[in-house]
Amino acid sequence: MKVLAVVGARPNLMKMAPLIRAMRSHPDISPVLVHTGQHYDDKMSQVFFDELEIPRPDVFLGVGSGSHAEQTAKVMVACERVLLERRPDVVLLVGDVNSTLACAVAAAKVCVPIAHVEAGLRSFDRTMPEEVNRLVTDALSDLLFTTSPDADENLTREGIPPERIFFVGNVMIDTLLSCRDRAAKLGTPGRYGLTTGGYAVLTLHRPSNVDVPSMFARLLDAMTVIQRDLAILFPAHPRTVQRLAKLDLEERLADAPGLCIIEPLGYLEFLDLMMHARLVMTDSGGIQEETTILGVPCLTLRENTERPITISRGTNRLVGTNPERIVAAVRNILTEPRAVAHLPDLWDGHAAERVVAALHTEWCGADSPRTR
Repeated sequence: MKVLAVVGARPNLMKMAPLIRAMRSHPDISPVLVHTGQHYDDKMSQVFFDELEIPRPDVFLGVGSGSHAEQTAKVMVACERVLLERRPDVVLLVGDVNSTLACAVAAAKVCVPIAHVEAGLRSFDRTMPEEVNRLVTDALSDLLFTTSPDADENLTREGIPPERIFFVGNVMIDTLLSCRDRAAKLGTPGRYGLTTGGYAVLTLHRPSNVDVPSMFARLLDAMTVIQRDLAILFPAHPRTVQRLAKLDLEERLADAPGLCIIEPLGYLEFLDLMMHARLVMTDSGGIQEETTILGVPCLTLRENTERPITISRGTNRLVGTNPERIVAAVRNILTEPRAVAHLPDLWDGHAAERVVAALHTEWCGADSPRTR
């Protein structure tokens, strides 16, 4: 069975790494790794290949950046060409980035079956580009692999037949658990003069937070208050740094010596920072999941989340973008006993094995999507 496995952006790499390992250990499966190039520089891509021991991509499309429509269109054109040349039995997609959507559409158009890992997540907010990507990809997929029961419920409500839905757990947690011990030995906080439990980690990248001047300014206002009580380390996405300069917000940081902006980190360094932090503030979906496993308090700087299990079972709190609410939530965490997370079902480090077992059964069996 030939599987065309697609990655495009940094979050895809943490999800695909255990899947590639699981497929390569199976004698009947031949993975072909395609990198669309949605994230393409060393700090956003190559370092993750190195640290996670992902093999060199068999195909690199090199689409680069652009508007959502431009980037999606480039990936669709390039992916269609690869599909026609390689003739895979199935396309394996992960996550919700533009590359995921584009390859799903391209595969559906040439009648190649699609398997989507991390299916069924919903924020119910279609102003988020990722929500559109999730909805379209799931609607086109033949097999849908979910991380939590609420994702199964979302898919069932949308009319996906139950026999196409597989609750397998969280492949990104497979990567975290396999890398945690290596990361813990790096001493990353000390390189920035920080001690365990003596700092917060901040990440911001969503357009709704960093592209709107008034919103970005409000979030920075909250950080300038918080840094008086707790140092903040902010590994900033290159796009976020550009926005700071373009929106003339840099002067707001002049009186905030406790807020330190640094370049993006590799996976292991960032994991080391998170596991030793007092708390994490983020607008990232994946970090909500990672902090749940690490038992680190997480404040999600959004009005919604597609990962509600991180709230009901984990350490995540949805605090929105109001500065007063964010500051109050941080101060509450600093005065409360540390919360205890309850490990979500099947977040056990073996999700990728379950995905690959299901792929093998479905596509190598008599009743495969190619014959249905």
